[in-house]
Amino acid sequence: MEPHALIRTAYAGFNARDIPAVLATFHPRVRWAKAWEGDYATGHNEVRAYWLRQWLELSPRVEPTGIRELADGRLEVAVHQVVHDMQGQLLFDGPVLHLYTLQDGLLKQMDIGQVLPA
Repeated sequence: MEPHALIRTAYAGFNARDIPAVLATFHPRVRWAKAWEGDYATGHNEVRAYWLRQWLELSPRVEPTGIRELADGRLEVAVHQVVHDMQGQLLFDGPVLHLYTLQDGLLKQMDIGQVLPA
């Protein structure tokens, strides 16, 4: 799958809470930045467990607003992220950068980048 399509598929699956669809875009040894806890979830089982734990407390939605390839081959994905708690209180609404490393045509690592003020 072409990298941009891979990214779009992953985000659509995440927003639909379709974990198998998202994991199909991930390398088996994926490293996923745990934004709310720190460190990384490694591998499909840890990522699944992290998301299921987070979705008990948080309702995140992320919409890609731009994708560009960096000189080092990673993909930088600008997203608009909205996070509510389970009572509906808004916790975050704003831009976030996700940085992806690809391997074997799959997403191998996701890091969170810094959004610079305009």
